[in-house]
Amino acid sequence: METLLFRVWALLALIPFPGATKEIFEVSVWPDQALVKLGQSLMVNCSTTCPDPGPSGIETFLKKTQVDKGPQWKEFLLEDVTENSVLQCFFSCAGIQKDTSLGITVYQPPEQVILELQPSWVAMGEALTVKCHVPSVVPLENLSLTLLQGNQELHTKNFMSLAVASQRAEVTINVKAQREDDRCNFSCRAELDLSSHGGGLFHSSSAIKVLRIFEFSQSPQIWVSPLLEIGMAETVSCELSRVFPAREVMFHMFLGDQELSPFVSWKGDTAWANATVRAMETGDQELSCLVSLGPMEQKTREPVHVYSFPPPILEIEELYPLAGRDINVTCSGHVLTSPSPTLRLKGAPDIPAPGETAWLLLTTREEDNGRNFSCEASLEVQGQRLIKTTAMQLHVLYKPRLEESDCPGNQTWVKGTEQMLACVPKGNPTPTLVCTWNGVIFNLDVPQKATQNHTGTYCCTATNQLGSVSKDIAVMVQGLDEGISSTIFIIIIVALGVGVVTIALYLNYKPCKIERRKLPYRQKEKNNEEESQFAVQRAEKFNAYNC
Repeated sequence: METLLFRVWALLALIPFPGATKEIFEVSVWPDQALVKLGQSLMVNCSTTCPDPGPSGIETFLKKTQVDKGPQWKEFLLEDVTENSVLQCFFSCAGIQKDTSLGITVYQPPEQVILELQPSWVAMGEALTVKCHVPSVVPLENLSLTLLQGNQELHTKNFMSLAVASQRAEVTINVKAQREDDRCNFSCRAELDLSSHGGGLFHSSSAIKVLRIFEFSQSPQIWVSPLLEIGMAETVSCELSRVFPAREVMFHMFLGDQELSPFVSWKGDTAWANATVRAMETGDQELSCLVSLGPMEQKTREPVHVYSFPPPILEIEELYPLAGRDINVTCSGHVLTSPSPTLRLKGAPDIPAPGETAWLLLTTREEDNGRNFSCEASLEVQGQRLIKTTAMQLHVLYKPRLEESDCPGNQTWVKGTEQMLACVPKGNPTPTLVCTWNGVIFNLDVPQKATQNHTGTYCCTATNQLGSVSKDIAVMVQGLDEGISSTIFIIIIVALGVGVVTIALYLNYKPCKIERRKLPYRQKEKNNEEESQFAVQRAEKFNAYNC
C-alpha cells in the first residue's frame, strides 16, 4: 500500500504544467518528513518533472537499495537506520542537475524506566536520593521525566534545550525523610513527544518503589536475674525503646549457644520480647539479645551465673509411728548442691557446721500428731544468700480415748429442746463411736427432742485399728424451770470450788515448786509416764466393769 502511494504521488508530480520546458523542472522526495524508529527501515521515493531525465539517485551514508523505478522516479530502501541524517535526492535534465534534501529523524521510545531510592531504608530526618533514568531514548530533546510520590508530582525535568551529546536521560532529587513518608510509593513517568516531527506521544512508567523510614537510636536492654537455677524455668526480657516502626522489630535471644523462642510485643515506639529459659549447665554464661530493623541491628549481652541448689532432704524414720516410739528425724543437703549448704532442722537443739547433717531423736507422744517438721538449707551464691525449705508432717497413732472434757459422764437435757449426746472420742486413726441405750443403738447424728424417756445411762464405745474404749454417760432430762435452777446451783458450786482450789494452790505453791526442782528431769518424766499408764489402766478396768 505504501509503495502504491509513492507511485501515485510520483505520477502526479510528473504531470507537466502548460509551457514547461526542460530548463524548468522540479525534483521532489517522499516523504517530505521522515521519522524512523531506531534500527528500522525507510522507503524513500525520489522523482522529477523532467520529461526526459538524465542521471539521478540519492546520496546518503545509510545502507540503500533501489527497489523500483519509472521514467521520472526511483524508489529506495534505507535499512538499519540508527542515527539522524540528511538525504539528498538529485535529477539531471538537459545537462542541468537539481536536488532536494530529506531530514531523517531517528527515535527510540522510553521502553524501560528505572527508579532508584538510595537508600531504600532511611533513618528519620536523614536525606534520601530519588533517581530516575531511561537507558535508551532518542531524541532526548523531546523527553520529559517526572518524579511522583503517590499521585503528587515532585519534580519534572525537560531536555528540550539541552545538548544531546552531553546529557543522559536521568533526573535526581534529594528528599528529607519524615515519619509520615514511611511506606510511601515513589514512581517515575517518562514522556517522549514527537508531535513536532509528525509523530505521536510515547510514555512509560517505572515500577513503584516503597520508601521505608525508621528510627533506631537506642540500644536494647536485657532484664534477667543475675542468678539462674539449673533446670528451672525463668522469664527473661529484651526491650528496645524509641524505635519506629516498633511492630517490625525482630528479636533473637540466646543463652550461650542455646537459642530461645521469644514472644514479641509492641506499644507506641517501644518493642520488647519475653522468653522462657532453662539453663542446663552450671557456671558463668552469657545471655544475648540481637535486635534488627531494616538494615540496622544491635546486640546486647548480659552475664548470668547458673547454680545448682535442689531442696534439702528431710527424712522421718517413720511417718506413722505409735505413741511412745523413738524415731530419728534428719535434715541433709542434696548431693547436687555445691558448695555444701548450711542446714537447720526445726526443733533440733543445735545448728550443724556447713555440710553436716542436722538430726533430732524424738519420742513420739499423742500431742505430736500433726506436728510439722521443716528442713532449711542456706547457700551463698555470688554474694546472695539463698534459702530452700522442705517440710513434712508427723502422724502419731494411738488408741481411742473418751476424755471427760470431750465426753462428759453426766449430761443434763432440758425437756422439749433439741438435744444430741455430747461425746467426741480422741485417737489416731480417727475412732468410730457407737452408743447404745437400753440395748438399742442411739443415733448420734440426728438431734432428738428431749423427753423423760431419754433419761438413763448410755454406753458409748470408741474403736480404731489399735483398740477400743467404753464409757457410761448418764443423761438426766429436766423440766425448763428445774433446769434453770439446777444451772444456777451448778454455777455457784463451781465458783466456790474454783476459789478453794486457788487458795490451796497459793498456800502450797512454794514448797511444791522447790520439791519439783529437786527431781531430775528424766526421772520426773518417767514418773509422769508411769502415773499416766496407771491411770489409764484403772480407767479401762472401770469402763469395762460399767459396760
